[in-house]
Amino acid sequence: MDAINPYKLKISQLRALVAVANHENFSEAALQLQLSQSAISHAIASLEEELGVVLLSRGRHGAHLTPVGERVLVQARQVLQLLDGIVKEANREKGLHGGQVRIATFRSVATHILPGVIARFINSLPDIAVTITEHSDYVGVEQALREGRADIGFIYLPASTEFETWEILRDEYVVLLPPNTQFSNDGLTWEQLAIYPLIFPPASNACHTRIHGHLRVSGHPLKAAYEVNEDSTIVSMVMQGLGAAILPRLAAEPLPKEIKVCSLPVPLERIIGAAIRTDTFQTPAVFAFLDALRNTGQFSTKATV
Repeated sequence: MDAINPYKLKISQLRALVAVANHENFSEAALQLQLSQSAISHAIASLEEELGVVLLSRGRHGAHLTPVGERVLVQARQVLQLLDGIVKEANREKGLHGGQVRIATFRSVATHILPGVIARFINSLPDIAVTITEHSDYVGVEQALREGRADIGFIYLPASTEFETWEILRDEYVVLLPPNTQFSNDGLTWEQLAIYPLIFPPASNACHTRIHGHLRVSGHPLKAAYEVNEDSTIVSMVMQGLGAAILPRLAAEPLPKEIKVCSLPVPLERIIGAAIRTDTFQTPAVFAFLDALRNTGQFSTKATV
C-alpha cells in the first residue's frame, strides 16, 4: 500500500468535504462555495483518491458521510479553523499598522482624560490615526455611535444594551459659590443655596435634566436665574459674583482658587464610561485604544449594561 503524502492534500478539497457534509448535497455545497457542481465532485473524488478511502456515499437521497468520512470531517474542520486563526492573526497585525480610531466625546473628557491617553497611544502605535469629535453632551455621543460616525464614545452609565461599556470614572456634581461667600464647615444646606441666583446649563443639555431631576427628588426644585451653555462661562460668572452653579467637578476644572467649592446637601455623581456598539465589528485598532485607556489606571470594573 502506497504511503499517503499529506502535502498533496488541498485546502479546496477540505472545504468541499465540509460543505457537502453540511448540506448532504453536492449542488447546495457548490452554491455555498460559489463553484460548479462538477468542481465539487472533482475535489471530493481527488481527495478520496489521495487518501485511498471512500468518504461519501452517493445516492438519490444525497451524499452522506461514511464512518471514515465522519472521522476525517472532524480533522478537516479543525484544519480550516486553524487557517481562519492564521488569517485573523495576520489581519490583527495589519490593523495595528494602519487604520484609524474615531472617538466621540464631550468637552470634560476631551480636555482632561483623552490628551494623555492619545499621546501614549500614538507613541506606541504611530501608524494609527485618532480623530476626536466633541459633542455638547453624552446624548450626541450616543447618536454618533448609533449612526456609525464613531468607533468609541464616552457616555454616562448605565447605558442601553446596544452598547458594551467600561466604567472610566465617577465625577461628583459640586456647588460653585462666589469668592465672597461665607459658609460654615458643617456643609451647605438647601436653604443656603437658595439664597443665590443659580446658573445652570440650558434645558437642552443633559446636565440640566440631571441636576433638575436631582433637585426635584430632593424636594428642592430650585429655579435657574441664568442658563448658560459653556462651562467656562458659568465658572466666570460665579467668579464675578453673579450667582452659584452646580456642575460636575471635571466639567468645572480648572477652577480659580477664589471660588468656593462644596458638595451638594444630597450628593450627586455621574458615571462616565467608554462605549462601543455591541452589534458592530470592531477593528484591532479600536481594541488597542481601549487597552491604552485601561492602562492609564482610569478603567474601573468592566460592565456590559
